[in-house]
Amino acid sequence: MLGPVILAASRSDKMRRFVSAAPGTKQVVDRFIAGETVDQVVPIIEDAAAKGLEVTLDVVGEDITTPEQAADARDAYLELIERLKDLDLGTKAEMSVKLSMFGQALDGGHELALANVRPVVEAAAAIGTTVTLDAEDHTTLDSMFAIHEELRKDHPQTGCVIQAYLFRTEEDARRLAAAGSRVRIVKGAYKEPASVAYQDKAEIDKAYVRILRILMEGDGYPMIGSHDPRLIAIAQELGRKAGRKLDEYEFQMLYGIRSEEHLRLAAEGHRMRVYTAYGTDWYGYFMRRLAEKPANLLFFGRSILTKG
Repeated sequence: MLGPVILAASRSDKMRRFVSAAPGTKQVVDRFIAGETVDQVVPIIEDAAAKGLEVTLDVVGEDITTPEQAADARDAYLELIERLKDLDLGTKAEMSVKLSMFGQALDGGHELALANVRPVVEAAAAIGTTVTLDAEDHTTLDSMFAIHEELRKDHPQTGCVIQAYLFRTEEDARRLAAAGSRVRIVKGAYKEPASVAYQDKAEIDKAYVRILRILMEGDGYPMIGSHDPRLIAIAQELGRKAGRKLDEYEFQMLYGIRSEEHLRLAAEGHRMRVYTAYGTDWYGYFMRRLAEKPANLLFFGRSILTKG
């Protein structure tokens, strides 16, 4: 299995230097990363809106080692929100944030992350949009869910992410599938031990369907994060059985992957949101995209061999 090896490499400084220097890297990174600056990503948001798509924006970067870097991450999101406000794009774009960027892993990190993410959530609400808290490795989730619960006291539209491969997630889904909640379900993209997570793809898929049924039959707003045609079809069927209208849940897919499917689902009347990452610290995000699908790794390998 190459996935766990690639995920381990995502934390290696040596591999970071090698991948960054490889002649074919930029071609592949550009497939998954929308740009490095707000100015570069704005036309992508406008193009998506013109096509009937929505976006969720992720300013990439997770290796935060100082409170100052965490504050810089907060400010990057506040800059993004200000641009969305100026362009009147607040209703077409939301934000996805990783609390590790806001200092969660530092000393006093729970309080620091909450203090940094709160003004982002407040600024997003002021322009008519919202924030979703991305899930990271299992050791961070109790903190993430606690911050999510705290933020929802004043901003109940704040969303969160759950990962199907974790044993705990069915219980989390039952708790979260309440009126007003927004929950994105994904398979999971971190290297987790067998003591806490399914390792077999078939088991992960089965868990995904069980959890998705809980969300669809609940009172919240499910967000289906998947490119898998079979899971997309199952989600549509579960939505029908639960009596949900097409605007009572949404699909989410990554920028640069299955773009034709984005348009197809939107044309059918589904809400379709494109997870759009941008920024200069792209390495960890990029490596997880390679780990998720072998075809991505083959594409990268061919790009290196052809020298970009």
